[in-house]
Amino acid sequence: MAGGSGLRAWVAALCGLLVVLPALTACAGPYQYYEGTGIHDATAAEVAGGWENVKGTRVVLRKDGTALLAKLDGQGFDFEDGWRLSGRGTWQLTDDDGGQVVRLVLTARTRVESRSPTTVTETSTTAPPSEYSWSFYADRDQHDELKLFFFFGDPDIGNTYVMTREAGS
Repeated sequence: MAGGSGLRAWVAALCGLLVVLPALTACAGPYQYYEGTGIHDATAAEVAGGWENVKGTRVVLRKDGTALLAKLDGQGFDFEDGWRLSGRGTWQLTDDDGGQVVRLVLTARTRVESRSPTTVTETSTTAPPSEYSWSFYADRDQHDELKLFFFFGDPDIGNTYVMTREAGS
C-alpha cells in the first residue's frame, strides 16, 4: 500500500502542475516577449518619406527628423480607446540587438478623430492624449521592401498595424 499512496501523491502533484502551468502562461501573448525582426540594414534615408495604412492613416517622416501624422491609432491596449491622432512630431531610427525600430513622438496634436463605434470594444472614458509615442518595428516584405508595424489590442491575439510605403513616395 505504501507504494500506491506514493504513486497517488505523484499523480496529484502532476495534475496540480497541469492546472497551474496554463494559468501562469495564459498571458504570455505573441508580442509580450517579442524580440524584434532582426533587421539591421535600414537607413534613415530609406525610412524617410510617406507611409500609409489601409484605414486612412498617413505618416510623413521627413529627413530632418520631423513628422506629420494623420489618423494614427493608438498602440497596444490604447488602440481599444478608438481615438485617432493627427499632428506634428519627431522621429528617429534606432537599432538594438533585436532589430531596428522607428520611434515616433507626437508633440503637437492638431486633431482627434474616432474610429467607427463597431470597431471599438467599449465606450472609452479616457481622453485622447495630447502627446503620444509609438514604436514601429522595421521589417521587410517578400520583395525586400521596407514596412513598419506595431502591435495593437490584446497581446494574446498579436494583431499588427502595418504601414507600407505611400504610392509615389
